[in-house]
Amino acid sequence: MLRNQTRLRVVDNSALGKQAMLEGKPPKVIRVYNKLDVGFLGDKVLVTIKGQMKKAVVVGCVQRQKAFVPRFDSNNCVLLDDSGNPLGTRILVPIPNLLRKLRPEMSKLIAIATKFV
Repeated sequence: MLRNQTRLRVVDNSALGKQAMLEGKPPKVIRVYNKLDVGFLGDKVLVTIKGQMKKAVVVGCVQRQKAFVPRFDSNNCVLLDDSGNPLGTRILVPIPNLLRKLRPEMSKLIAIATKFV
């Protein structure tokens, strides 16, 4: 589960994400866009990264998952711009195949992913 002030790992190749991760200042969740205010796999979140507010999609969670949904070692996210398109051109880690069915509006996110689990 992702709540406010949860640290995330940026897994795309965007310049902003790379720079923040190299400096050791990963993004923090400041808002979860769902009714529960708790983030799960595939949810949109608002993060603060290097003094900017950006939207992101959660593509990996540490918590226990349902059957046939992989569990990750870190909370992973992909940064989005204001129109909902990914900032990077590639996703560097495998993402769950469940995202294809869970979020059909994220087709651009699925298109830049190279590996699925």
